[in-house]
Amino acid sequence: MSQTVDRALSILPLLAEGPADLGQVAERLGVHKSTALRLLRTLHEHGMVYRQSDQRYRLGARLIALAQEAMENLDIREIAHPHLVRLNESCGHTVHLAVYEDDEVLYIDKVESRYPVRMYSRIGKPVALTVAAVAKLLLADLPEAERRALAGTLEYPLYTARSTPDAPAFLEELARVREQGWAVDLGGHEESINCIAAPVRGADGRVVAAMSVSAPNVVVTAEELLTLLPQLRRTADAVSGEYSGRTTAKEPA
Repeated sequence: MSQTVDRALSILPLLAEGPADLGQVAERLGVHKSTALRLLRTLHEHGMVYRQSDQRYRLGARLIALAQEAMENLDIREIAHPHLVRLNESCGHTVHLAVYEDDEVLYIDKVESRYPVRMYSRIGKPVALTVAAVAKLLLADLPEAERRALAGTLEYPLYTARSTPDAPAFLEELARVREQGWAVDLGGHEESINCIAAPVRGADGRVVAAMSVSAPNVVVTAEELLTLLPQLRRTADAVSGEYSGRTTAKEPA
C-alpha cells in the first residue's frame, strides 16, 4: 500500500473517535500540516470526511452510507456456514443458525448430526419463541420496552413440564440470557431434545444471529452437551469477528 493511501486511511479511525482539527490530524499522522490538509481535502471531495463550521473534521455522510450499504449486503449465512460445518465435524451434533425477522425467529442454516437420530427442524421453519434457545438469545437483545411488549403478546404453550409458563417467567429468562450471553433449552420444547446457543454480533455489538448445537438425550446428556458451550461460543465469536470486519476468514491450509 502506498504511503499516501496508508496515511489517508489512517485519518478515518482517528475521526471515528470524534472531530479533530488540522493540527491534531497532522500530529497523529506525524506529517506537516500541508500534507495533512491535502489528504483531508481529497477525503472531503469524496464525501469521506466533512469540515465543520469550527474548522474541525468529522467522518462524512458518504462513508457512513457506504458502511451501512456494506452491512446490508453481508450474507450472515454465507459467512457462518463454514464455521457451522467445522463445529459439526468437531462435535458431531446438529448445528443451527437462526435470525429474528418479522416477529419470527427462523432457521436459515442447518448442518445435520452424524448420528442416526435426526432433528425434525428445517431451514426456513420458525422456532418456538418462548422455549427455543436461539429465540431467547435474539429476543433478549431487544430493548427492554420492546421485550416487555412482546412478552405480553405471546402465548405460552406448555410443550413439556420445562416449558416457559408465562410472561413474567419469560422476561426473567431473557434477563438471565442477556446477562450471561448464552442460552439453553433443556427439554423445554421436546423432553428428549437439549440445545445450547450463542450469539453472533455485528460491529455495533447487537445480536444479528444465533448459533446453536442440539442433540437428543439418547445421544448425549444435557450435562455433556453443556460442556460444548465454550467451543460453541468461540465459534460464534469467530463468525462475529468476520461478519463485523474485525477479523478475516482464514485461508484453507
